[in-house]
Amino acid sequence: MAETTVITFGTFDVLHVGHIRVLNRAAELGDRLVVGVSSDALNFSKKGRNPVFSQDERLELVSNLKSVDQVFVEESLELKRDYLTQYDADVLVMGDDWAGKFDFCSDLAKVVYLPRTPSISTTALIEHIRS
Repeated sequence: MAETTVITFGTFDVLHVGHIRVLNRAAELGDRLVVGVSSDALNFSKKGRNPVFSQDERLELVSNLKSVDQVFVEESLELKRDYLTQYDADVLVMGDDWAGKFDFCSDLAKVVYLPRTPSISTTALIEHIRS
């Protein structure tokens, strides 16, 4: 029986319990979890700010989580299909705030949108720490 590879993406800045929960749920959908960590440049283009932790630090943090088997740098949102092919992904997992936006990949992999952990976000944490 072939191994099922799950792939997901995120910035994973200021790692929190919401990140851990979504990664654990993603890992449960297959045998191997591959995680694309947004590059510093991609994060800036998406959010208009630099991440708190550098790309290398975020890669190190995510790669040391029990549920994660492999990490790589996600350079562009437009390369999702290329990443699915490169990592031979069977399942693409995204947060439900992206619902429907990656259905165009459903010919390559099963697309699953997982609900986010309520009442927690990196942006809210950063604002809380600042205040």
